[in-house]
Amino acid sequence: MKIAYITYRRAVDSMRVRSTLAVIAASFACVACAASSVFASTELPAKSFRWSSRSDVFSMDPHSTNNGFNNTISSYVYEPLVIRGKTMAIEGALAVSWLPVDATTMRFKLRDKVKFHDGAAFSADDVVFSITRALEKTSDFSEYMQGIRGAKKIDALTVDIVSDVQNPTLLDQLTEIRIMNKAWAQNHKVLRPQDYKNGEETYTARNANGTGPFILKSREPDVKTVMIVNPNWWSKIDGAITEVIYRPIKSDATRVAALITGELDLVLDPPVQDLAKLKENRDIKILEGNENRTIFLNFDQSREELLYGSKGKNPFKDIRVRQAMLLAIDVNAIHKTVMRGLSLPTMSMIAPQVRGYTKDVEKRPAVDLVRAKKLMAEAGLANGFEVTFDCPNDRYINDIQICSAIAAMLAKIDIRVRLNAMPATLFLPKIQKSDTSLYLLGWGVPTFDSLNPLQALLRTKTKGTDGNFNFSGYSNAKVDALVEKLKTETDFKKRADLTREALLIDQADVGHIPLHHQVIPWAMRKNVTVVHRSDNGMWARWAVIN
Repeated sequence: MKIAYITYRRAVDSMRVRSTLAVIAASFACVACAASSVFASTELPAKSFRWSSRSDVFSMDPHSTNNGFNNTISSYVYEPLVIRGKTMAIEGALAVSWLPVDATTMRFKLRDKVKFHDGAAFSADDVVFSITRALEKTSDFSEYMQGIRGAKKIDALTVDIVSDVQNPTLLDQLTEIRIMNKAWAQNHKVLRPQDYKNGEETYTARNANGTGPFILKSREPDVKTVMIVNPNWWSKIDGAITEVIYRPIKSDATRVAALITGELDLVLDPPVQDLAKLKENRDIKILEGNENRTIFLNFDQSREELLYGSKGKNPFKDIRVRQAMLLAIDVNAIHKTVMRGLSLPTMSMIAPQVRGYTKDVEKRPAVDLVRAKKLMAEAGLANGFEVTFDCPNDRYINDIQICSAIAAMLAKIDIRVRLNAMPATLFLPKIQKSDTSLYLLGWGVPTFDSLNPLQALLRTKTKGTDGNFNFSGYSNAKVDALVEKLKTETDFKKRADLTREALLIDQADVGHIPLHHQVIPWAMRKNVTVVHRSDNGMWARWAVIN
């Protein structure tokens, strides 16, 4: 594939006008062979929308795996009560209106005459069931269920969502809780979510029955997922596409070659090193924008000894070691060399699009290897230590390259890193069990509110929704208290102050090492029009092929 990639780059370098496509195809002898194994046939309906990225769908169960990409695919089939529209404002979906009954109860009027894909009528029973299901222990959506006690049917088209306390982010949370058909779940014995992280296989992993704009036709893991337009959808899609075909293609060269030759309409994650050349191609266009996702580094701060590293006292429990790492990692070099300018270096664990963000938390100490080595020596680690670094290789933009750069930077202060790269389908279940000593993670914020990342990442882990993605064991009682206040505070200014204080405490603890906010480029054929979203959600319902 290395030969194929070199061939591809030479072809792109010579490409200027459409008439050269034949030359590209000829120059692509090796890449075409690789692509042919991915694309069994190019005989597709005229209005098929064909797109790709490195990652595959984890599961079609709408409450099983909380992953931004997986949630996007899920949204093609399943719908929540409310959604975020093209401008990211909250709009009605399966609910047409909502009003507070009291401080802890919100009443939703449901959309009438909605059908599930199997023809069953949608009703309040399905909402009550789905809210209950999302609260199950095997659900990976507990962060969106914070404060929610349950749902209560008032009549066939009216349901109350009941919270434990006044919940200022309830509507934001409900955008991520998709509704299933209760009878269908009963028939297929999937009353609780698939336990994906522990390897459970259920009917919902490869089958689905929602109310959304697309019907799942077929699901072949690591090959393709095909969905056809729902002719009975209560709304309508923007374009005239008849089906959506998603193909995970791990090879950058193969994925981009398929876009250039017209076998794909859109690539969600074009390699940043190829964007300049792709922009020169008259048949390709690039959309870029800042994502509300923060990429960060974290480490096991709870165990007395590392699971994967030098034996003896866990070095990450010593704040001086964490400070040394912060001083050794050059985020500006990563921005310039690894990301080719497509990142926003940061010291904040939340992005600017997130409610509660304040710019004054962005101040980052300058790289200082002399000071870093002194801190390591003060911690009794002048000779450093070894540690395994878990890193996804198909989840974030240039993730493995970022991890490799960090490994080289840490080597300068004698932290000897063994890079353990793996697909996201293996990486996420591993770290969700806290089976890690050092890892790279990205956090997008579907609620667009700071409570989501602070509660999931910074709050001390409990048996409930708190700290459900805190795999490092970070814990600070002051941060916990601030998060608790965020759960009920309705004043936006006060929420921003609480958020700022929590982030500054985390910075002082070096509880996490933020790297950058992602800038997301999408590459597509010139005749394709889509809505580029700051949550990196590629919604096919808005795709138009001219």
